[in-house]
Amino acid sequence: MLLFDETALFDEGKQRYTDYALPDADLRLWEQFYKRDASDRYFKELLTGTPRQQRSRKMYDKIIPDPRLTAYYGGANGLPWTASLLDIKAKVEATTGIGFNRVLLNYYRDGNDSVSWHSDTMPADGKHHAIASVTFGETRLFKVRHKDRREFPQLDIPLTHGSLLLMGATMQDHYEHHVPKTARKIGARINLTFRVSDLAKPVYSTAV
Repeated sequence: MLLFDETALFDEGKQRYTDYALPDADLRLWEQFYKRDASDRYFKELLTGTPRQQRSRKMYDKIIPDPRLTAYYGGANGLPWTASLLDIKAKVEATTGIGFNRVLLNYYRDGNDSVSWHSDTMPADGKHHAIASVTFGETRLFKVRHKDRREFPQLDIPLTHGSLLLMGATMQDHYEHHVPKTARKIGARINLTFRVSDLAKPVYSTAV
C-alpha cells in the first residue's frame, strides 16, 4: 500500500531540475530526487524512529511552543547520526558537491504546523553556508521573498515527496522563507535541512 495520495503528493513523471536564477543568491530544486519507494521507506523510518521534541521560543515577550516538532543530529548536544540519515546525507553531498555535518529534522504533523518568515541563522552555524533541504511526506508550499528588493516577485515552490532544494551560501543574507499553514486536510511532512556548523558549539544558545 502506498503511503501517500498519488496526484496530490507525487508526480510519477520524470525527474525535474530547476535553477531559479535568483538575484544575489543560488536556489535550485531537484524534484523526485528520490523515487517513490525510497521516499516512502525513508518517511516511515524517520516517522517512527526519531526522538522529536517541541521546542519553545520567545516572541513578543511571551514564550510560545514552536508549531512543529524538531530533532537535531550531529556535534555538541546533537543526536547521533542514524544509518538512514547518513545514506541521505551521502546522496545529497554527491549531488551538490557540498559536505554537511549537521541536520535538523522538522516534523510538520498536519496543516496547522508551519514556520514563519525567517532566515536560517543558528548559533552553531556562524557565517552563512549552503543548506540542503530534503522533503518526505505531504507537499507543503515553500515561499521565498527578497529582504530588500520588494519589486522581485515572491516565489511559491511546492516541495514534494522526495524532493531536494539547495539554498546557496548567500541565500540567508538576502532572502527569507516561510512554510504557511493550510486549511486543507493533509498528513505529515518530514523535512531534513543539512547544514555546515561548528561542531564544538551547541545547536541552540539557550534551553528555550
